[in-house]
Amino acid sequence: MAGHSSLVEAELKALYQVSRVLSRSLNLRETLQGVLHELHEHAGMERGLATLLDPDGGELFIGAVHSGDPARAETVRYRPGEGVVGTILELGQTVVVERIAEEPRFLGRLQLYNPELPFIGVPIRVGDGAPVGVLAAQPATGELLGERAQFMEMVANLVAQSVRLSWEVERERRDLTDERDRLRRVMRGNYGFDKIVGHTPAMRRVFEAVRQVAKWNTTVLLRGESGTGKELIANAIHYNSPRANRAFIKVNCAALPDNLLESELFGHEKGAFTGAVSQRKGRFEQADGGSLFLDEIGETPPRFQAKLLRVLQEGEFERVGGSKTLKVDVRIIAATNRDLEAAVEAGEFREDLYYRLNVMPIVIPPLRERPEDIPDLARFLVGKIAKQQGRPVEVTDSAIRILMRHAWPGNVRELENLLERAAIMSAEGVIDRDVITMTGLEDETPLTSAPAVPGIDLKDPGLDERERVIAALEQAGWVQAKAARLLGMTPRQIAYRIQTLKIKMRTI
Repeated sequence: MAGHSSLVEAELKALYQVSRVLSRSLNLRETLQGVLHELHEHAGMERGLATLLDPDGGELFIGAVHSGDPARAETVRYRPGEGVVGTILELGQTVVVERIAEEPRFLGRLQLYNPELPFIGVPIRVGDGAPVGVLAAQPATGELLGERAQFMEMVANLVAQSVRLSWEVERERRDLTDERDRLRRVMRGNYGFDKIVGHTPAMRRVFEAVRQVAKWNTTVLLRGESGTGKELIANAIHYNSPRANRAFIKVNCAALPDNLLESELFGHEKGAFTGAVSQRKGRFEQADGGSLFLDEIGETPPRFQAKLLRVLQEGEFERVGGSKTLKVDVRIIAATNRDLEAAVEAGEFREDLYYRLNVMPIVIPPLRERPEDIPDLARFLVGKIAKQQGRPVEVTDSAIRILMRHAWPGNVRELENLLERAAIMSAEGVIDRDVITMTGLEDETPLTSAPAVPGIDLKDPGLDERERVIAALEQAGWVQAKAARLLGMTPRQIAYRIQTLKIKMRTI
């Protein structure tokens, strides 16, 4: 009885130590190694082995060994039913061998066990399912093997809970990683070079500059009027750069009051000012390792410009109200629609900051300087609107011809807004000349200063009758007799078609 009592006491102590090991880490190999160590030290269970099932290969791999060669253990695998360990996994039952040398199923591939000692192996079972591993060891003596086996089963149950938790955490981590990678693919798809539409020489120069600068960490200054797509270019630069897997933080400097801009960019310490109830990281810290897009950089105050210059030169700054110097690795992509040279002359923008930002300037031309891009832009934007509205939407050639006559002071943004408005006004999802006219655009268009519109082939079989008549009228300067000759009609015939097709005539 004394021996049984001391064994129970040792096992209780061992269970306590095992539970402590299991609560320390979710690293399975590290945890299993600790469990085997405690079994050896406190429970007299020597030459421990813990195996787990590889869900992909269906074989048992060695999770941990005690008193064996770890390098050798990493090369050993057991198939279900192979050897004693494989049999335990296949049957899901505890196996007790009084003297392992007499066990014919014993393979000895690990060169771990003492052939003269007993062997106890128990399944590791998560919930009510099939075993997911095997826990085995050799008692120092052949006494009370039944009690020893029950103790090993208790330890295996504790191990199973850690295995379950570790696998759940790993599955969640893998799901998050997969979702992150999916979102990155979506972002790259949304902001690839093919999403920047334009084939004019000016836009081709922009594309080439963006492709070249994306490879490096050079500071970029995007210059152009409001609505030309500077943010889209900034996205393309980041998501096609070596920093694409890191954060891309955007700040509109003109949208923040001067007293908040510094705190927003550099962060603040608790109590730095009224309302600073806790420490806050700024956008530079959030973008560490990635890129920071500073839109409307020309609208920043002198105090902020001085701190920004330091970050660009040294990568250093302090939070508002703090004294600790922080270092960051951030690529700056700035944008402005201001004439920075004039701002420097007027003393409104620091000259040294101007030169530091202007390392790689990219000038984006306004839409009025590239009307040839409007057809492709319109079709691209209409496709984007169709996805948003969840229905087919198309824009006709007659609508595009009107769009090409407009000066677009709001550039691509104005074009997109007008097309979205036109799509809403089109019940059938066809944006034609009449729908564009309903938006009020035609009344704003001075034809005398309109850019040249490429001719339409009046014999094109893809044109319906209404489109053909409108195209002829446009080519004829809206002179009905001339349009009739282009179509091989009489003036009376074209007048009849204008009336029946409900074409709104224009006067020039």
